[in-house]
Amino acid sequence: MPILQLLSLLLDYPKQPLLEAKDELLTIVAQATIDDSLKQAISAFITERTGGELMDWQSDYDGLFERGRSLSLLIFEHIHGESRDRGQAMVNLLAQYREAGLDIGVKELPDYLPLYLEFLSTQGEHNAKLGLEEIAPVLAVLQCRLEQRSSNYAGLFSTLLALSEANIDLSDIKQQIKSEKRDDTPKALDKVWEEEMVSFIGNEQTNPACGTGNKPSEGQRRDQYIPLSTELLSSSAAESTLYQAAETRA
Repeated sequence: MPILQLLSLLLDYPKQPLLEAKDELLTIVAQATIDDSLKQAISAFITERTGGELMDWQSDYDGLFERGRSLSLLIFEHIHGESRDRGQAMVNLLAQYREAGLDIGVKELPDYLPLYLEFLSTQGEHNAKLGLEEIAPVLAVLQCRLEQRSSNYAGLFSTLLALSEANIDLSDIKQQIKSEKRDDTPKALDKVWEEEMVSFIGNEQTNPACGTGNKPSEGQRRDQYIPLSTELLSSSAAESTLYQAAETRA
């Protein structure tokens, strides 16, 4: 599913090769089977981001996704926070990757969204849809928070939600996050540093970047669906739990 691989690249940390691949990226968007409005949003994103300075893009990326937890691209951060449940959930997800024939690097966190999308892009259209549907509550919250910050990254998440075909009430989410406190301010970040941090994956596994050297080979591609092992993502109370978790950690 080329559009998922493209979105995986766009949501990863921006690097020079991405700027140089502008034409190829726009071609993939033009050929994607998504609504024209989504195509326009993604094309505008690519054109704007690749037309500027790489350092500016990287700085904006860091400000959005690397400061605070509310826009973290680690899926289970929004479900489990720093609890021990998150560690077990990542172990389970890693096992599911391997069951599907994919081994990731030792420094990669299995719940890193670009990596998860890259994995889904190899699993067939139907299976990719199911995988996106499972994390739809997380995608929806991230989209609304990005819209709240007037970031064009919101269009990427809007596309992921559309591909999931999940029935998510975005107006309800926007209402619930309306009074959320920003967690990327200096005061909020200082508070985080003061908290005791618990490591679940090991000190050597601190780099969340998915890179480009660990894509599944053709022999690893399987037309089988390996679901996430978490009841929360498929429960009717998923969205409310996400909001409560965010407010607790703010």
